[in-house]
Amino acid sequence: MAFSPDQVSRYARHLTLREIGGPGQNALLAAKVAIVGAGGLGGPAGLYLAAAGVGHITLIDDDDIEASNLQRQVQFSHADVGRGKAEAMGGRLESLNPDCRVTRQTTRLTTENSIDLLCGHDMILDGTDSFKARFAINDASRELGVPLVSGALGRFDLQLGVFNVGENSPCYRCFVQDIPDMEQNCATHGVLGAIAGMGGSMMAMEAIKQITGAGDVLDGRLYIYDALRSEGRTIRIARDPDCATCK
Repeated sequence: MAFSPDQVSRYARHLTLREIGGPGQNALLAAKVAIVGAGGLGGPAGLYLAAAGVGHITLIDDDDIEASNLQRQVQFSHADVGRGKAEAMGGRLESLNPDCRVTRQTTRLTTENSIDLLCGHDMILDGTDSFKARFAINDASRELGVPLVSGALGRFDLQLGVFNVGENSPCYRCFVQDIPDMEQNCATHGVLGAIAGMGGSMMAMEAIKQITGAGDVLDGRLYIYDALRSEGRTIRIARDPDCATCK
């Protein structure tokens, strides 16, 4: 697809990258990405994907914006408090890049509706803070054959992985088999605001690499970052032969 003069100017820094160039930018413009959770991770991920030229983003979130969100969810302003997250963030993405079409889904993703909400997408980004939601998203991703970028935050820590890239790739349940008895979330344990931006940006980066074919994604690997020590490490995740989702 030929680029308009405005697009040549907007995406100039991508077009000069050998690993992306015109073909990669066209792939981004044609891509449809679902972001589940328009919060601390989904917000910066969505901003960078829209800026990169992803042509269609679906935001799935049934929450409303609270003042406590603003410490890390930089896609919102103080005037947005009380509005729905998907609706407010959708407007922000559309104003950022007119090439990006946004669908707002103001419903909670569950096991029962996950296939309907996620089918037809090229990538899924999971920025939720519930293991129940993560399992439902992972299972739909596996069934649909759509790669999944999953991120998690806690206090000063970040975890990021890419799952279901291919038939032999591990899924999220190969890594976490059961829902822990005590779930941690930002409300109960706190979170450093800036680490959400780092995590969301990395989620967008993994999605862009997968869509354009640039570099290697974290397939079968989990990246863990400790902000207090400024240390990161990567561990291998093997596909579990006994995983019920992968069978």
